[in-house]
Amino acid sequence: MYNIGPYNIVNQTVLAPMAGVTDLPFRQLCRELGAGLVVSEMVAADPTTWQTRKSSLRTQFGDEPAPRSVQIAGYDPNMMAAAAQYNVALGAEIIDINMGCPAKKVCRRAAGSALLRDTPLVQDILTAVVNAVAVPVTLKIRTGWDTNHRNAVKVAKIAEDAGVAALAIHGRTRACRFVGEIEYDTIAEVCAKVQIPVLANGDVNSPEKASRVLQHTGAAAIMVGRAAQGNPWIFRQINHYLTHGKKMAAPSLTEKAQVMTRHLDAVHQFYGEPSGVRIVRKHMGWYLNAEPEGRLFMQRFNKIDCARQQKIALSLFLNNTQTLREYAA
Repeated sequence: MYNIGPYNIVNQTVLAPMAGVTDLPFRQLCRELGAGLVVSEMVAADPTTWQTRKSSLRTQFGDEPAPRSVQIAGYDPNMMAAAAQYNVALGAEIIDINMGCPAKKVCRRAAGSALLRDTPLVQDILTAVVNAVAVPVTLKIRTGWDTNHRNAVKVAKIAEDAGVAALAIHGRTRACRFVGEIEYDTIAEVCAKVQIPVLANGDVNSPEKASRVLQHTGAAAIMVGRAAQGNPWIFRQINHYLTHGKKMAAPSLTEKAQVMTRHLDAVHQFYGEPSGVRIVRKHMGWYLNAEPEGRLFMQRFNKIDCARQQKIALSLFLNNTQTLREYAA
């Protein structure tokens, strides 16, 4: 249990912001399955993008409960401040600043993790955003620019002094991208040096690892990203393990089928056709990647361009899989 501004976050599991993944349907599902906090997809600070369909969908909250956290990205302090105010006006209750994304298209514009090379600019951006809005401001970073320039402690102190309410750290540098081993020692060092809550992020893919990372770093919570793709139950599983010290049973195929079907319906409803038909393919692929015949099914599923036919095909596959398992048992 920890606080971000006035918000008491009970569960120690957070859904990381992921472009193209953490839309409203997926956030709602992860929160339902135990995520104590969920963060939106990244919204650009450039005001010329705000009226695009992509940005408008990223700033929709539906009936999401508080706190609603929106991540913004940019490199200009005034523009970032304006973006924070714009998103608060739309309903954001936490503004999260992206200084952790290693994507080339983000870093080329000196945003995301590229900002870690320029700590005076980091300070200017954080101060501008914190002063611009009355809601809590959080920050997501990496351990540094490269393995020879790990400056997460320095950035964390700047953030704390600027009034940032919480800090998420991915345990790789910008240069590492998503490759190689995570190192949690830097996160532990940051936790020891600041008073604000720190969220440990990076390759946490099981309840046991979540527990080990929390113990090693002293972090307030675990932020889960890619491990939640196709496995939103990971939040419930981690919460159970942290509370009871033992693993809970994996979801049954029946429960998986119900969640997948609801997720498919929610994506279709949220995006409409044809976007929903296209977007739901990756989610179903993640769910079924480990299932026998799952990849073969997805080859057929990915050719379907009708929402109704997608739902029928998924239902038939899941029902057949259930029947085969019952027969084998």
